[in-house]
Amino acid sequence: MDTLALSRLQFAVTAMFHFLFVPLTLGLGWLTAWFETRYVRTGDARYLAITRFWGKLFLINFALGVVTGITMEFQFGMNWAEYSKYVGDIFGAPLAIEATVAFFLESTFIGVWVFGWDRLSRKAHAAAMWIVAFATNMSALWILLANGWMQRPVGYILRNGRAEMVDFWALVTNAYGWLEFFHTVFAGWVIAGFFVMGVSAWHLLRKNQEELFRKSFGAGAVFALASSLAVAFVGDLSGMNAARNQPAKFAAMESVWQTRTSAPYTLLSFPRLKGEGNYFELLEVPNALSLMAFRDPHAEVKGLDSFLPQDRPPVLPVFLSFKAMVAFGMLFILLSAAGAWLWYKEQLHRFPLYLKLMVFAIPLPYIAIQLGWIVTEMGRQPWAVYGLMRTADAVSMTVTPAQVWLSLGGFTLFYTALGVVDVWLLAKYARKGMEG
Repeated sequence: MDTLALSRLQFAVTAMFHFLFVPLTLGLGWLTAWFETRYVRTGDARYLAITRFWGKLFLINFALGVVTGITMEFQFGMNWAEYSKYVGDIFGAPLAIEATVAFFLESTFIGVWVFGWDRLSRKAHAAAMWIVAFATNMSALWILLANGWMQRPVGYILRNGRAEMVDFWALVTNAYGWLEFFHTVFAGWVIAGFFVMGVSAWHLLRKNQEELFRKSFGAGAVFALASSLAVAFVGDLSGMNAARNQPAKFAAMESVWQTRTSAPYTLLSFPRLKGEGNYFELLEVPNALSLMAFRDPHAEVKGLDSFLPQDRPPVLPVFLSFKAMVAFGMLFILLSAAGAWLWYKEQLHRFPLYLKLMVFAIPLPYIAIQLGWIVTEMGRQPWAVYGLMRTADAVSMTVTPAQVWLSLGGFTLFYTALGVVDVWLLAKYARKGMEG
C-alpha cells in the first residue's frame, strides 16, 4: 500500500473509532439534563438517582471521546499537509472556533457539574448540565460545518495557489453543513435513546430497581422515537441535497448507471463487482426516483455514465452502506415506537423477549451511524474537497509508507486499549444500577 492508501486507512480508523464515543455524548447530555430538571421541579429523589446514574456514564464516555478526538487533528499536518496548505485558511476557522468556544464551554461546565453538587443551588447545577449538552452539540456543529465545506465549497477564491476565504458567512450558512449537522446529531440522539433503553431493559429483566429503570426506559424510548423520525426527515432532505450538489454520490447510493428523466426507483438491485451496471433490477416504481430526488416526477437524474470512471466514487460500498443505513433507520422507528407504546401502557414486564431484543439492539445505531459516514466520505471520492481538490493531491509528499504504517499501528493499539477500557467502564457502572 502506498502513502495515499495508508493515510486514508489511518484517518478512517481514527475517525470511525472517535465516532464511537461522540454520538452517545450528543444525546445522553440532553437526557441527563432532563432527568435533573425533573428532580429540580418535583424534588423527587428518584430523579436524582436517575440523574447521577446516567450522568456517570456520560462522563465516562465524554472523557474517552476527548482523548480520541485530539489525535485526529494532528493528521491534517502530518498525513495531509498538502490539503492543509491548500485550504487551511478556510478549514481551520471552524475548527478553531470549535476548540476555543464550544469545547472549552462544555469542558468548563462539566467541571462545574461534577464538583458543584454541594456548592450550587439545584437550579444552577441543572443549568450547568443544560449548558454542557448545548455546548457538546455546538462542538459538533463547527466540525460538521467544516466537513460541509469539503462537501460543497463556498465563500472562497483561488489565490496564490491556494483557496482563501472571502465570505465566512457563506461557510456558516452552507446548507450542506447544516444538513450534515442535523442528520448526525439526530442520529446521535437515537444512539443515546437506544443506549438508555437497552441498559434499562437489562435491569428490568433482572427486576432491579424496576420503578427507576421504567422511568429511564420511557424517557429513552420517547427520545429515540422522536429522534428516529427526525433522522428520517433530514435524511430525505440530505438525499435531495446530494442529488443536486453531488450527483455522482447520489448515483452511487442508488446504483443508477444511466442518466434519464422520469427515473424509476428500483426496489431490488445489486451493482456488478466488476465493470458497470447492475446484476439485476427488479420491481421498479415509475418516476419515483425523480420524485424523491427533485420533487418532480419528470426531473432528470444523472447516472454514473455522466461521469468519467476516475470521477466516480466506489459504487459497491456506498450502495450497500446506504441501503443498510436506511433499513436500520426503519427498524429504529419500529423498535422505539413499540417501546414507547409498551411503556405508556405499562406493559413492558409482559414482553421479556422485547426487553432482551433491546439489550442486543444497543450496538445497532452505532453501526448505522458508521455506515452513514461511509456514504458521506466514500461518496465524495475521489475528492478531498468536492470539485476543487482531489484526495490524491491532498496527501503529504514527504511522508513515507513506513512512517504511516508505524503511526497506524500505534493508533490501532492505543485505540483498542481505550475501547476496551471504555466498554469495561460503561458495563461496570451500568450493571451496578442506581444509588439511593
